[in-house]
Amino acid sequence: MHKQSTPKVPILSFYSGGGFLDMGFEKAGFEIVWTNENNKLFARLHAEGITSWRKSQGNGIKAEIFNTKSITEISSGEIINQAFSGKKPEQFGVIGGPPCQDFSVYGNRGGFEGERGKLTIMYFNKILELKPTFFVMENVAGLIRQKSNKDYLIELLKKIGRHYYIDYNTLNALNFGVPQFRERVFFAGIRKDVVAKKLINEAPGEHWFNWPESKLYKDAFSKYTWPETSDFGSKLQRPKDIPVELCVINCLVPDNQIKKIANANEYFNLHSAKEKLMNIPEGQTNRPSFKRLHRFRFSPTACYGNNEVHLHPYKHRRISVREALRIQGVPDTYVLPSDVPLSKKFKMIGNGVPVPMAEAMASAMMSFLIEKHILNRQLNGHLVKSKAK
Repeated sequence: MHKQSTPKVPILSFYSGGGFLDMGFEKAGFEIVWTNENNKLFARLHAEGITSWRKSQGNGIKAEIFNTKSITEISSGEIINQAFSGKKPEQFGVIGGPPCQDFSVYGNRGGFEGERGKLTIMYFNKILELKPTFFVMENVAGLIRQKSNKDYLIELLKKIGRHYYIDYNTLNALNFGVPQFRERVFFAGIRKDVVAKKLINEAPGEHWFNWPESKLYKDAFSKYTWPETSDFGSKLQRPKDIPVELCVINCLVPDNQIKKIANANEYFNLHSAKEKLMNIPEGQTNRPSFKRLHRFRFSPTACYGNNEVHLHPYKHRRISVREALRIQGVPDTYVLPSDVPLSKKFKMIGNGVPVPMAEAMASAMMSFLIEKHILNRQLNGHLVKSKAK
């Protein structure tokens, strides 16, 4: 009996940041062969964080950002030369999360006309130039919820749709075991010449792509009765029906481990009057600044700018770098260098895709490629063609 296996599919990663989306795809069995990050400090954080994580996985391949130019300055030929030594493979994918401030309710709402919004257009242009087998894009839900953005997006997708079947859906990190309410829209694209049209048209329901769904954490926001606020410093008990992994307390580092766990002792000191901050109840996050997390509730979206990092539930400090990483579902084996400014670390962390959500999306894509016979297979170590459509 011949043994079949699926070879690792190469991935080009744009706007790689700290590599959280990349981690999810690596965990799902893909191979990141090229990365792009224009922020030099983020590129360094990516390299050290991903390298330390890979070592813990028994993977000795050192991580690096292959290209630190802006996407507007990189030609497709340059990408192909760097990633594939000038020759594109038959099958590869492209992933990325273009900067989203122009679409975010917390950003300047410049939309596609904003400088960062234009980078989403450039991402789609690179898709058309590179012609990958498939692509995945992640962005804030405001990209499809604000009418002006959605109208433009629909026109943009029509252009991509000449060559790709495209599906999109909004996912929430909380539904994938991450203690954070973080809604993001994901786009999945499959090149039309690699999949039979009937497989797309005959898909049940409104989506042809089998979007990931966790049975364990499905509808977590409405499923449980979440605590609201409590006086700062109160002694509390965890509600028995709420999974601890969906609670911030699961991310907090105990005092006796702060010096033992990497990045656990890195946090901003509070310069405001202690008495004033102690009046902020645990769980009061509906305020413009000094949002205090609740230990037995999920975190609101981790979006850290201007040093405005969430307050610790019951200690007089902001959460640490390690605690923020945990809220993003990043394992402790992902270690950041100590000599990079805290503001840059928190910014990079807040920009990332929660790793469990990224892995769920990547696994769904891998399953689709296998089930629809899009991937080539290996037969006793030799690459063979998939069945004709």
